[in-house]
Amino acid sequence: MYDCIVVGSGPAGGAAAYHLAKRGRRVLVLEKEALPRYKPCGGGVSPQVQSWFDFDFSPAISLKVTQMVCTWQGEEAQLLEFPPEQPMWMVRRDVFDYFLIQQAQRQGAELRPQTPVTGLTWGGDRWQVHTPSGDFTAQYLIGCDGAKGSMAKWLGFKDRQQRVGAAIEIEAAMPDHSLTAAHFDFGRLHNGYIWNFPKRDGYSIGVGTVALGRKQNLRAIGAEYAKTFGVDFNQVKVYGHPLYCWQQHQRLHTQNALLAGEAACVVDPFTAEGIRPSLLTGMLAAQAIDRALSGDPEALTNYSQQVQQEWGADMIWAKRLSTLFYRMPRTAYELAVKRLSARQRMGQIFCGQLRYRDVAANGLKLLASGFRLPGVRR
Repeated sequence: MYDCIVVGSGPAGGAAAYHLAKRGRRVLVLEKEALPRYKPCGGGVSPQVQSWFDFDFSPAISLKVTQMVCTWQGEEAQLLEFPPEQPMWMVRRDVFDYFLIQQAQRQGAELRPQTPVTGLTWGGDRWQVHTPSGDFTAQYLIGCDGAKGSMAKWLGFKDRQQRVGAAIEIEAAMPDHSLTAAHFDFGRLHNGYIWNFPKRDGYSIGVGTVALGRKQNLRAIGAEYAKTFGVDFNQVKVYGHPLYCWQQHQRLHTQNALLAGEAACVVDPFTAEGIRPSLLTGMLAAQAIDRALSGDPEALTNYSQQVQQEWGADMIWAKRLSTLFYRMPRTAYELAVKRLSARQRMGQIFCGQLRYRDVAANGLKLLASGFRLPGVRR
């Protein structure tokens, strides 16, 4: 019997397995796909995450960018230099996720790829996890199987609080490109933006909306944007996936089980950042399970509270900024992107140097006042 079974080997699952195995716990990771596996994702990662691990992520980083370029419908480029000691990481998820799970294996975690979970049974003091390869038993479970996974439903989380968005993404091979900045474009779609995150050998171009509602042709929007970088959407495979953004505080624990990562709906409701909160909740889940195994009866309850304190409390401000920014995006762009000081704070948030709560009060006041000022374009 295992101490804990982790379902899913993405950033949340890898982080949970690593931190549990490092504490000497017997951990099994079940992953439905063969590894390494492709995962559609822009792949922008805050360097803040390095402080949560005691190994160097450098082998898993495709490119470190030191600049951010923002445009309004392809024009009016605004440049921001990231702090030189805090460049933004650009990663490919097949490499990054597999590298992380390999670090967990080196600590003693067991991995079973191509082993989809087909159901769960609670046995009074342990979980039976059913797979086509047989059943596995553990005292605790961590569901890290993403936005579309079944663990949340099987564990009884039927009404998760989430702000549902959507994204489409492509990977374009550009072996000789010279792009050194992360590009963001606003104004072409409702409740979202377009991006081009360069990697060492190509581009990750995507279109994302953090709140569904208005019908939009994301593919057509992305295809038009990609032309500016010499990319033809008709020559590459287009991937689509939902975004389960943070909506409000919710319970993430149940009987001997936790949710982490996108299964816990912790995607940033403003920027759609998902890797950093997945790594954070995976680490916090491992710490909680470790305490539970050591006899702490409140460990899992405290996990839900800790996620709220360390991530959700900040996402309250992110959601407010997102709502106001996308209500009148042109005005917001004039006030919050074209201003160098505002752009610098945005870069500090991306790099983990600031939290939304550090800047949101002034940002909300600025946006709210800007909407009322005559002469400001709307």
